Amino acid sequence: MRPLPGTATDQAPADPAATDDMLATQPIGYWSGRAQAAVTRQLRDAMAKIDVTQPQYWVLNRVNGGPAAPSREEVVIQLTPLADGPHEIARVIDQLLHRGWLRADAEQHLRLTDTGEAARVRLRELVTELRGAVHEGISDEEYVAALKVLRRMVANVEAAGAS
Repeated sequence: MRPLPGTATDQAPADPAATDDMLATQPIGYWSGRAQAAVTRQLRDAMAKIDVTQPQYWVLNRVNGGPAAPSREEVVIQLTPLADGPHEIARVIDQLLHRGWLRADAEQHLRLTDTGEAARVRLRELVTELRGAVHEGISDEEYVAALKVLRRMVANVEAAGAS
C-alpha cells in the first residue's frame, strides 16, 4: 500500500497488527495515545508500589528545579496543564506538605525538606530505570528523531488551529 509519488498518504484504520510497509497509513493519534497510555501506566504502577504518584514527582522536580524557590501559585500554574484536573496540583502540594516532603515559607514559596529531597532522588532513580526499559533497542538517534517528528506534528496541528 504505497502512495504515488507526490500524493498524500491515505489514512487507514488503526491496526495494531499493521506491518512495517503499512505504518505510513496508520493514525498518529492511535499510536501516540497507545504509547502515552503504556508508558504512563508503567510509571504510575511502579510509583504506586512505593506510595507515590506521578504528579507528586512532578511537584518535587519543579520545586527542586530552579535557582529560586517557586511559589505555590507558580507550581500550580506550570504543572496544571499536565494534570488530570484543575485542582490536582494544589492537592498534591498539600499532600507533600502534610507528608513533610515540602515546606512553605510565609510568602508561600516552596522548598524540599531533606526527606523530600531523598524521595525525589529515589524517584529519579526509579524513573531512570523505567526509562531504560522503555528505550530498550532504541538508539538515542532514533529517540531524538521520533521526538522531532512528534514535536513537528504538534506544531503543525497548533498552526492549523491558529489559522
